[in-house]
Amino acid sequence: MVNEFFPIIERFPVGRKNYRMLPRQTRSFCYVDDLIEGFVALMQSPDHFTGPVNMGNPTEINVHELAELIRSMTGSNSRIIYKSLPMDDPIQRQPDISKANSVLDWKPEISLEEGLEKTITYFKQQLALSA
Repeated sequence: MVNEFFPIIERFPVGRKNYRMLPRQTRSFCYVDDLIEGFVALMQSPDHFTGPVNMGNPTEINVHELAELIRSMTGSNSRIIYKSLPMDDPIQRQPDISKANSVLDWKPEISLEEGLEKTITYFKQQLALSA
């Protein structure tokens, strides 16, 4: 899903190509700045701490709602086309960050909307540079 997420941002502002998805999928997105802060907290954690730690944002969004949100934020009129999931693609993805929260005192701070706004701004700047 992440590999398909960035082309959505790139395509919607200019109305190119349609995005295909299964409408009932849910995903959780974490802005990179939050992840970096989490990794720094992990690296600075006490030496006695070991084991896997999930990092991410546990707030889920339905991919149809995500596509509509991106379309609205970019002012796009691109169509959303629904397709089947690949056999190995789960319908739901949501990280359990309870260990990161309790051991590292870490949780994501940037909302999906704020992260999307930053990402859309970045892609618009990149598209302007390449034009």
